[in-house]
Amino acid sequence: MDMVKMGSFLAKLRKEHNLTQAELGEKLGVTNKTISRWETGNYMPPVEMLEELSDMYGMTINELLSGKKLSTEEYKEMAETNIKETLKASAFSLKEKQEFYKKKWLKDHAAIMIFIGICIIAVFTAGIINKNFGVGYVAVLLLVLAHGWRNNTMMTYVERHAFDDPKVE
Repeated sequence: MDMVKMGSFLAKLRKEHNLTQAELGEKLGVTNKTISRWETGNYMPPVEMLEELSDMYGMTINELLSGKKLSTEEYKEMAETNIKETLKASAFSLKEKQEFYKKKWLKDHAAIMIFIGICIIAVFTAGIINKNFGVGYVAVLLLVLAHGWRNNTMMTYVERHAFDDPKVE
């Protein structure tokens, strides 16, 4: 499978449908940079995106992967090859999935972590200003507890998503 050829074909189809990369990205729920990466052949769209593109363009997934419209004979010939190559190219390692979901969780929870950090700093500062070192110790304890909470909830989220837990909504 030639990812550059596939990418060029995806770009051609997008242009035939009078869509910008940003417009297509919005329809698919990805960024225009992601669309650009697909169209340059740097990355392959995940299987679920190939299905969306297939429906949108009225093409088979096999044709998208082949980078051209296929005759019946070509279709059969390319099907097995494309399936094998797609599985190789789209498979993320467990470590890659874990890193992705860690970053996603941190991004989604940045505001609450900043708020908690500010509160802990305020408690610590108040302890120093009032020369009440017990309050300072409480701030350090809060810092340890907040770190434990963050790590626990983040890793729970990562495990549920990285291992494709069916309970995840």
